[in-house]
Amino acid sequence: MEIAVIGGGNGCYAAAVDLTEKGHKVRLWRRDKEAFQDVLESQSIDVIDAKGKRSVPIKLATNDLSAAVQGVKLIVIPLPAVTQEAIAEQLAPVLEDGQVLFLPPGTFGSYIMADILQKKGCKANVVFAETGTLPYLARKYDEHTVSISGRATRLPTGFFPSDESQYGFDILKEAFPSVELVEDALSGALMNAGPIIHPPLILMNAGPIEHFDKWDIHNEGTQKSVRNVHKALDEERIMIREALGYKAPHFPLDDHYNLDGDEWMYGNGAHEKLVDGEDWFEPLDLRTHRYMREDIECGLAFLVSIGDWLGISVPTAAGLLAIASSVVEEDLRGQGRTLENLMLSTKTPEELKNILQKGLMQYEVN
Repeated sequence: MEIAVIGGGNGCYAAAVDLTEKGHKVRLWRRDKEAFQDVLESQSIDVIDAKGKRSVPIKLATNDLSAAVQGVKLIVIPLPAVTQEAIAEQLAPVLEDGQVLFLPPGTFGSYIMADILQKKGCKANVVFAETGTLPYLARKYDEHTVSISGRATRLPTGFFPSDESQYGFDILKEAFPSVELVEDALSGALMNAGPIIHPPLILMNAGPIEHFDKWDIHNEGTQKSVRNVHKALDEERIMIREALGYKAPHFPLDDHYNLDGDEWMYGNGAHEKLVDGEDWFEPLDLRTHRYMREDIECGLAFLVSIGDWLGISVPTAAGLLAIASSVVEEDLRGQGRTLENLMLSTKTPEELKNILQKGLMQYEVN
């Protein structure tokens, strides 16, 4: 299948090499030509995984967005949520009917990107998909090399509009056989693991993060008290899913840490594999890191706003969001990705369900 991968991050490089080795024809687009120069010249990426290190030739590495997406069935966008508005604006003139845009994970980016495409006059009839995590545990070593330490074994995925779920699922499953169909894009967004895992890890480890030269939040930073907060936060997520009528499995985070639990998104034992290597340690600037700007300002703010909209108390989520606001000295509840800021808070649950089902081209949002 012809596939475009958009971006130059960890997940983007991992997707480009993994999908290529699965036999797909991959076009990799990156905006930063200078950082992309080695890949542009070699038309390849080096990958390190359990099979060792090797060079993988890509069908096309380019900084021409039109060349990347023209004629492809699937567009994979494994980028942080904070980039979605800008990417949608760039894609608006070049998208074609029938393409599936995959956001792993999405943080309800499917709705945001669809709204921008409509406002930019894009007439292409496309389908969005969003899931709960990146398909890969991956880290770039440099601008030509990516390490893949794990691959997702289960990817709960929702589509927008949900009326096109089967069409989108059939295409997406060709590339990612681990996808599992859920009700719609909001259900997919509420599978996002980042806003559950990362806020407790960075906020409850803020002191050592800022004090020590090296502090691994996934290893020494994941203690029982942190896991207790994880559990309480995840229970609030699941409570919101159930209030919206979404069915199990809800992929509770406990299964990521518990070897005896049901298989989680990365399979059993993924946490142990993660902390065994060095790939997952990274420096953290609490003001700017994606764990703050994507998982809290976008994901956690979104979760809190849904709780408020439904009249459901989410004290752990709201408390963490308030603490994060104090850390960065900004009102993340006010400025974050919320139903209020998306102009959806005045909708009833039934009206929102209709939007999720029909999409924006068929359902006008007032």
